[in-house]
Amino acid sequence: MGKLFGTDGIRGVVGENLTADLAFRAGQAVGTVLMEEKGGRPTVVLGKDTRISSDMLESALMAGICSVGGDVKPVGTIPTPAVAYLTRQERADAGIVISASHNPYEDNGIKIFSSQGYKLSDELESRIEEKILSDQPMKLRSGEEIGRRHHGMRQLKREYIDFAASTIESDLSGLRILVDCANGAASATAPELFGRFKAHTVFLHRSPDGLNINARCGSTHMEELAELVVKEGYDVGVAFDGDADRCLLVDEKGGMIDGDKVIAVCALDLKRQGRLRGNAVVATVMSNLGLHEFCRNYGIDLYCTDVGDRYVLEEMLRHDYHIGGEQSGHTIFTELETTGDGEVTALQFLQVLANSEKKASELAAVCAAYPQVLENIEVPHSGGVKEKIMESPALAEAIRKEEAALAGDGRILVRASGTQALIRVMVEAKTIEIARNTTGRLVDFIKSLKF
Repeated sequence: MGKLFGTDGIRGVVGENLTADLAFRAGQAVGTVLMEEKGGRPTVVLGKDTRISSDMLESALMAGICSVGGDVKPVGTIPTPAVAYLTRQERADAGIVISASHNPYEDNGIKIFSSQGYKLSDELESRIEEKILSDQPMKLRSGEEIGRRHHGMRQLKREYIDFAASTIESDLSGLRILVDCANGAASATAPELFGRFKAHTVFLHRSPDGLNINARCGSTHMEELAELVVKEGYDVGVAFDGDADRCLLVDEKGGMIDGDKVIAVCALDLKRQGRLRGNAVVATVMSNLGLHEFCRNYGIDLYCTDVGDRYVLEEMLRHDYHIGGEQSGHTIFTELETTGDGEVTALQFLQVLANSEKKASELAAVCAAYPQVLENIEVPHSGGVKEKIMESPALAEAIRKEEAALAGDGRILVRASGTQALIRVMVEAKTIEIARNTTGRLVDFIKSLKF
């Protein structure tokens, strides 16, 4: 990846390394590259999440795109996957989402989709980045060549909701569902979407104020959801992140149903219907050993990629597999969409649950969860510290020794976050105590490194 684009677009702290000036120049660069590709006026679908900074960045991006002759269709607050969907439906040349997903409100980001609704290619990202960072001015348009903002685009949200509702046949009658919208983009779509079905659905954290997105709620903070599901007798709880591209659930006992379990439940249902293309699922190296065991038990092939839903999708498209995702809740159904979609994922799982006549805990039990500990270590944003840590021979030796101590009864993964200034240490082991102790030693070792 380049200096600006990480594994999920441009991310940063607003007012520090992500500014209105940068967003304006990014808009100019996107518009200019699309103009070069198309040979004429491009059109961009633009959506955002509920962060206080999203309006500012939206205005800057629109101004940048229009200044170089591009048109913009702003669809307002809407989930990330809705922008990918609407980009295709509107035959736009690109889609842009202003969001930092599950990050706190101080962060924000700029994610770009191609005209086909896929994340932008590395080649186009590099061209856009080069123009943003260049000292050379981009060609400004005047007169009738100036780009336009299209008005009346908010109704496109309903088109996305219509699509999402159409992805299942069940009416979900009989289910009691508690949904946590994370005070994010799902607040704008989930109530109407779930209202299309006969399930009894209640919503939490659907009152965004610009500052409360992901704040002790949503898929990164599921304690309240789990407690209320048990206390008030719901069949299942659903949690989205800030831009609603990921979904995690809790069962009727308050137990976590993570992305691995969602993949297992939905893949097994597809297999029973004879619709599991290639008899395979795609996950990442972060997937729990329980998913590996599930696949062996049910005769399903499992392919693991590097961490990042873009790598999962690339593998799925390469071999025409239909289901894949990440433990963190990004689940991709390529028969339905070009990217992970938390609301569509929730509906797929809920349909299986409604048709199964089982409890959510029974359904998810097909995929065990081995004890796993994940700890994040904050590192400086600048100076290439993440890269230096990951290239350290001393760290490689420390990991090798800890892996030897596990003697094949666990695994270790140390990786740099693609979107934040973090080193992530993940350990799975036979017991939680072993996992915690191993993680603790590696975290202490990494913190002791000096660069």
